[in-house]
Amino acid sequence: MNTDSSQSKPLQIGWACVDITPDQPVNLHGQHFARVSEGVLDPVTATALALAPGEDTAHALILVSCDLCSIARTLRDAVRDRVTAACPELTSESIVLNATHTHAAPTAFVPEDLVERNGAVFPVEEIRLPVMAPAVYIDWAAERIAGAAVKAWRERAPGAIGYALGQAVVGRNRRVAFEDGNSSMYGDTATPRFRHVEGYEDHDLNLLGIWDAEGTLTGLVVNVACPSQVNGSIFEISADYWHDVRLELRRRLGPGLFVLPQCSTAGDQSPRRLWATAAETRMQRLSGRTMRQEIAHRIADAVEAVLPYAAAERRKHIRLSHHAETVALTRWNVSESEVRQADDEAGPYRVEYERLLAELESNPEKREEPRWYVPVTRAFRRWRFFAGVRLRFESERVRSPLPVELHVIRLGDVAIATNPFECYLDYGVRIKARSPAVQTFLVQLAGAGSYLPTARSVSGSGYGSAPSSSVVGPEGGGELVEWTVAAIEKAFASNQE
Repeated sequence: MNTDSSQSKPLQIGWACVDITPDQPVNLHGQHFARVSEGVLDPVTATALALAPGEDTAHALILVSCDLCSIARTLRDAVRDRVTAACPELTSESIVLNATHTHAAPTAFVPEDLVERNGAVFPVEEIRLPVMAPAVYIDWAAERIAGAAVKAWRERAPGAIGYALGQAVVGRNRRVAFEDGNSSMYGDTATPRFRHVEGYEDHDLNLLGIWDAEGTLTGLVVNVACPSQVNGSIFEISADYWHDVRLELRRRLGPGLFVLPQCSTAGDQSPRRLWATAAETRMQRLSGRTMRQEIAHRIADAVEAVLPYAAAERRKHIRLSHHAETVALTRWNVSESEVRQADDEAGPYRVEYERLLAELESNPEKREEPRWYVPVTRAFRRWRFFAGVRLRFESERVRSPLPVELHVIRLGDVAIATNPFECYLDYGVRIKARSPAVQTFLVQLAGAGSYLPTARSVSGSGYGSAPSSSVVGPEGGGELVEWTVAAIEKAFASNQE
């Protein structure tokens, strides 16, 4: 899909936000073991921003950010179908969803989503848990998310947009390289074997400010290179640090402020420190802030520092163009040696799973113990994780390129480019460095892609940089960079705003 307003036009802008927190237990998404939610730490929400150049609905766009781990095709299509049914003047591809990548949100994918991405899927767990089925949650959440998108669209009104670049230390590279050439996610930096952190960090905060016709700030798009994973292993539903960011920004800038979070390329990033943790813990005690609250203050400080500059150059007439395309990326070509290695890693987990399952069958009273399901589901998922490499290797479907939906949006001097992956930071730096836009917002997990590691990460191997966790490797990553840069260049071929 290509849409281009071809000239600056008065913007029509709409906002909406909806709570997508279920009222019953769900299986939380993001770990290699099941977690039945035991309550709600803070709500998960979806925020929608509708943009259109004047009354020109052919060039409209709705951005939707969701406090979820990822955006599977089933959820995305369910939202799009509902929105286009209510607003037939819109196209499906004009509705772009992204996830903040919290690890404490409801599971929002079904097995069919995994088959489509991987070419093969392992059977679901044999352990039945008392949770809302993912398909039921998807249907319920899609209705609410679509409702927010429709509300934002229907309530759009004249407004203005300004942009600015700030700095906030949020994400840190989480892959540790050792003297033997291997790398490990969250590796031990206190060992003499530690040599360096594998990759780069990006502390840019990309900001879009949105004002109404009277000059009142209505909302912000905040883009940082860090997933929302301070509390990645909890058993409660949570939006993680973005909840605290919203609270802090609304405290400073107004209670009705909309905040639309975007996670930039950050597949190898995390908000967790790998050293000087004692010093950081001490500072949290002295400041009286949790790590989440500290991140919220850093982001809010950066926003407050640069928002006046965005306001000073905000514009009501702006060029809006949008290009969406399904691009075929080269899949990771799994080798026989990689299959053998994965088989070796899968074997012990299968043995452990079968032992734990037999133990549960012989001792049904164990199911009355708190979190009884964690060990057996951990063993099952780890077995499935590694055994899936052989299934991919044996599947004819994975011999073909992987189709992924990519978007490039131009808003005046700003470019916004999406990808569906947990995309390693180096790819983002390559795109930003070559982008002709004054400022480039990259958005990962606008889909349900796996990790997208770089060549240097693959050489270090380990979780996130091996075929067990990555469907697309460095070759496909390079193709993603080239397509994105070319699409941005095309959008900026004319200097007209």
